[in-house]
Amino acid sequence: MIFTTKAEYGVRLLIQLGMHASPQAPIPVSLKAIAEAEQLPLAYLERIAALLKKAGLVTSTRGAHGGYLLATPAEEITMDLVVLALEGAIAPMECFVEHPEGEEHRVCCSHQTDGQTCATKLLWTRVQMGVIRSLQRTTLAELVAFAHRPESAEVPALTQGT
Repeated sequence: MIFTTKAEYGVRLLIQLGMHASPQAPIPVSLKAIAEAEQLPLAYLERIAALLKKAGLVTSTRGAHGGYLLATPAEEITMDLVVLALEGAIAPMECFVEHPEGEEHRVCCSHQTDGQTCATKLLWTRVQMGVIRSLQRTTLAELVAFAHRPESAEVPALTQGT
């Protein structure tokens, strides 16, 4: 499963907003400032920000001191919501994506016409659920805290029960 730059840049945008978030006096952050800080294309960030706003993850204000703010506290923003807003379905294979009626999509390459179930469906379902659970367990607040860690700090390992 490969996520596009839309998800990567969107998460980076949110981390920047999270790093500037202050419950006492929220200050909007301009996309231009985020684009410069993250070395990302401004026009692409504008499209990503529009998707995040549509999903209710960010809000925007206009004017000289306008910009973007998190719509909810970083502790409440999970990465599954972000990826879903930016990428759509979280699917390991094309045959897992539901397409609107009439839209053509690729049928599973191991599709059986004799009524048998796809032999690999169990594997890909487990992969899909593992990715979704990991995204559900990861909050923006964790990513912001991780961004503030010392360079020498190790990445926390996943444990079997989490």
